[in-house]
Amino acid sequence: MSTQPVPEATAPVDRASSLPQGEARRILALTSLGVFIVFLDTTIVNVAFDTIGHSFDAGITRLVWVLNGYTLVFAAFLIPAGQLADTYGRKRLFQIGLVGFSLSSALCGLAPGLGVLIAARAAQGVFGAVIVPASLALLLPAFPLERRATAISTWGAMAAVATAIGPTLGALLVEYTTWRWVFLLNVPICLLTAAWGARLLTETCNTRSRGFPDPLGVAMSAAAPALLSFAVIYGPRLGWGDPRVLAAAVAGVVLIPALIRRSRHASRPALDLSLFRIRNFQASNIATLIFSVAFFAVLLSSLLFLQNVWHYSVLKSALAVSPSALVTALVAPSAGRLAERFGYRVVFVTGALFYATGAAALALRTGPSPHWATHWLPTLVLNGIGVGLALSTLNSAAAKALPPERFGVGTAINNSFRQLGALLGVSLFVAVLGTPTSETILGGYHRVWWVLATVPVISAVAYLATHRESAATG
Repeated sequence: MSTQPVPEATAPVDRASSLPQGEARRILALTSLGVFIVFLDTTIVNVAFDTIGHSFDAGITRLVWVLNGYTLVFAAFLIPAGQLADTYGRKRLFQIGLVGFSLSSALCGLAPGLGVLIAARAAQGVFGAVIVPASLALLLPAFPLERRATAISTWGAMAAVATAIGPTLGALLVEYTTWRWVFLLNVPICLLTAAWGARLLTETCNTRSRGFPDPLGVAMSAAAPALLSFAVIYGPRLGWGDPRVLAAAVAGVVLIPALIRRSRHASRPALDLSLFRIRNFQASNIATLIFSVAFFAVLLSSLLFLQNVWHYSVLKSALAVSPSALVTALVAPSAGRLAERFGYRVVFVTGALFYATGAAALALRTGPSPHWATHWLPTLVLNGIGVGLALSTLNSAAAKALPPERFGVGTAINNSFRQLGALLGVSLFVAVLGTPTSETILGGYHRVWWVLATVPVISAVAYLATHRESAATG
């Protein structure tokens, strides 16, 4: 990539009034497709885990990096990637991300050994982190302020649906083809999306930015979440007193104030600290972090419950949870319109309470014998409505609070909070479930769901306490 920022002739960062409605909708479809692919790969590989292990005769300690390599690198590079998109051009970074994601996916699918697969998954994480902030930063200027919440809700719905539907699609591919198609599927989709973007998109960037962001600051902003993510992932597995876990946690914590201090004094800081002085941006990030803990933990615990308690196959369990994603896809586009009419707090709190009710219903209604239609399906509807309202509203609220020239890095920060919530959610699930026996496993899952039912309520309380509604939304 060139080391020179996009020149001043580049289109301004907020050109909504110049775009016809049809072109804006095409940009929405294009950017939503890009983010769908990225978030699909956060969960689609989960169901192929055992199959990949058998293929390479690999143990769990090495195999786990196929999953965590992507998650760790993706979380670590989101903020630097958002900064680069704002500086060097959102279209340029979006296209680089799509082509890079396609090539790394091909390498995953053709990997001759586990080492190559893990390295290629890490590369996927880098390019996925490039795509996400660039895609939303391209979308925002395409819509006028009064229609942005609806557009962002649709974009956010694609991310949520991709995360939820990943296990189902992965199970279908593993069942009827081979695990390699879990990765190879990305190749034609990414290349076609990149070709479409080359024709449709116009370059936008922060024309006031000059030069490459502070290299040390970029390294620190990538290393801090990576180290903290490592500690969160491996703490339950290795033990919280393990020297590797402690070292990663301490280093990650120490790097945060060091990064803040460096960002205050660097001429081109890697992290724009002024964004954290925007009250509603703060509120959205806090609520995103907390709510994501419940979202990702409920998704994982539901799949494992169906397999371990009701003894569903991998494919059947993936299909059994898929209606929730469909409900999310139907509800999320309306979340933006509802937020514009009734206010972000009302819509988010409603979604959070729906999700809390769904988690509580899992604890109350599930027993040792399968009753999918009568006991399980209603909880999927509640959870789908909750995700569609809550996460979509938070995406819209965070973006609305951002100045146009900081769309890239701002949306990257918001997605970093979501990824950290995912890591915390998985760890919370593991910690609360423990190591149950066949006699105690049902009670263990009920305990997990009761704990997770409180998390969306906490996120709602936090949002009510920190978010200020604008006059436009009541």
